Amino acid sequence: MAGKPKLYYFNGRGKMESIRWLLAAAGVEFEEEFLETREQYEKLLQDGYLLFQQVPLVEIDRMKMVQTRAILSYIAAKYNLYGKDLKERAMIDMYVEGTTDLMGLIIVCPFLSAENKEKQHAVIIQKATNRYFPVYEKILRDQGQSFLVGNQFSWADVHLLEAILMVEEKKSSVLSEFPLLQAFKARISDIPTVKKFLEPGSQRKPVPDDKYTETVKRVLQMNF
Repeated sequence: MAGKPKLYYFNGRGKMESIRWLLAAAGVEFEEEFLETREQYEKLLQDGYLLFQQVPLVEIDRMKMVQTRAILSYIAAKYNLYGKDLKERAMIDMYVEGTTDLMGLIIVCPFLSAENKEKQHAVIIQKATNRYFPVYEKILRDQGQSFLVGNQFSWADVHLLEAILMVEEKKSSVLSEFPLLQAFKARISDIPTVKKFLEPGSQRKPVPDDKYTETVKRVLQMNF
């Protein structure tokens, strides 16, 4: 029998955080090995585990998986968070891609200069409130249901909640014009597995700090 999934990444959010969220929402316990040295990273390369010379890397069901989207899709399908048919899966994919685009704007922030970081924060709020959140508000209004797809809890709901909380860290009142998203946030946050992940002491990672960015730059030999 396969053991717990094992996650190889830095001790911070980055591209692994959505994987942590999805496993936690599925009620799956997981282990983590944090990359802190260049030697750890080079060993993963030498062992042939990083097919495209990138992390995240997740060891699950006797597989060593890379590429964030592939990992998330596998977890969603395995734990029944990927809809009941092909059409629902397509809708989930579409909504997840939207929130991924929004979160991508946030993930780069820790690596920007102070001046560019301030500009990026403005871009994040502008796009969240004008491009992304209106879409999900309309979906919830048109659906008239508790969840984004098929009136059942899915990867799309987990991903959107993660994105909402990330944007709220930039501006706490960002949902003020989106009452259905406010209700959605409260509803999904109260699902037992999600509620547990949001509690102090979970494996959810905090807002990236200087130590995180310095570690990433050192291990990956980033020179900016």
